[in-house]
Amino acid sequence: MSEHLIWDPLMIQRYNTAGPRYTSFPTAVEFRNVDSDQLERNALCTPSHTPLSLYLHIPFCTHVCYYCGCNKIVTKNKGRSIPYLEHLKTEIRMKHALLGGSRSVEQLHLGGGTPTFLSDDQLTDLMEFLRNLFTFSTAETADYSIEIDPRELRPNTLKRLRELGFNRLSYGVQDLDERVQAAVNRVQPESMIRAVMIEARELGFRSINIDLIYGLPHQSVESFDKTLDAIIDMRPDRLSIFNYAHLPQRFMPQRRISEDDLPSAQEKLQIFGHAISKLDDAGYHYVGMDHFALPDDELAIAQRDGKLHRNFQGYTTHGDCDLIGFGVSSISQVGDLYSQNAVSLEDWQEALENGGLPLSKACKTNADDRLRRDIIMGLLCHLDIRFNELDQQHNIDSRTYLRQDLARLQPMCDDGLVNIDEHGVQITDSGRLLVRHACMAFDPYRQQDDQTRFSKAI
Repeated sequence: MSEHLIWDPLMIQRYNTAGPRYTSFPTAVEFRNVDSDQLERNALCTPSHTPLSLYLHIPFCTHVCYYCGCNKIVTKNKGRSIPYLEHLKTEIRMKHALLGGSRSVEQLHLGGGTPTFLSDDQLTDLMEFLRNLFTFSTAETADYSIEIDPRELRPNTLKRLRELGFNRLSYGVQDLDERVQAAVNRVQPESMIRAVMIEARELGFRSINIDLIYGLPHQSVESFDKTLDAIIDMRPDRLSIFNYAHLPQRFMPQRRISEDDLPSAQEKLQIFGHAISKLDDAGYHYVGMDHFALPDDELAIAQRDGKLHRNFQGYTTHGDCDLIGFGVSSISQVGDLYSQNAVSLEDWQEALENGGLPLSKACKTNADDRLRRDIIMGLLCHLDIRFNELDQQHNIDSRTYLRQDLARLQPMCDDGLVNIDEHGVQITDSGRLLVRHACMAFDPYRQQDDQTRFSKAI
């Protein structure tokens, strides 16, 4: 894969429409309400030797970040985690019993919310509970990660997490500018970020990710440049630089952000363009979809080797696992079934108390969905799909089957963003930043869809 990115602001503006991030296909907006948990029970009970990826959603946050659109519960009452953990264990037991066998866990991720809202003893108890039920892989490639709010760490939390087997961390930083931090209610000094980075390195965490956001209030090219200087100096293994989508009508905390304080669309584009150039100069590889990694990081290596995947946890080296979600709003992907837990805490708890799985929505993929999923994931991860591989894997004549989809790509071909030849479809260096737009050409759900449900690509 080429390391060369071409930044063309005019072309980006032309194609920068709203669209899915494609952490699944079909996307979560296509999931439908269900009245029974039988679909998920059937999927979990199906015999399989596929390894497992476990996701646990911890929804609690002590502070509200005004930009956030995640499913969360903001509270300073630490006692609220106690009944939540009991219900979480109930769900884990139920799904483990349905899975049966001894399928190995190759990936674990604690997300939220703020997982370190839990005390060190609660985190220890939860991990011991999981290890008593599941067989965790001891391979060097096993990936056990947790999202960290640096403000919510006790003196020994990182040390305890390392002892519990976590080998990867993701720090939410967003921006280091004090004015920006105050405007989004996430004040955390640069010295704090440096301290937790140093400690994590000393403890031997294999990979560290930092999340940044561009498009926040009071940001400018100059202010974000200073943040990038500091972050590059800290040298995280991975960086995620997300586009802030201001949707106050959907996310109530965003109503505390004044639109007058947001950078203009033009400056927002310049901020991201400058970030790409600066990270390229610093030796970071552009993985795709706002994600960067050092060349020796597992994500970059997997992409070079053609083994990169994408799922609800973003880019991953473990996309061949069945993903089992636990906790309110979590999503699972088992075989051909996507399933999502109840989004409200009350509904999730009630289902478990009544002896059922807390399933709220589901989507069972058909043959056409699976074909298009392979195409979209191929483009997102490797910028390339091959007709002969699609023919063999799906028993079709793909060029004929996809005739209308390929025709929708013609404008991008004319603009030098996509190549189509007798072998397949390739995203060019000029088109890498607009790969989401190319994916949408193969997405029948998007052809007559309300795109306001999605953020713009950049």
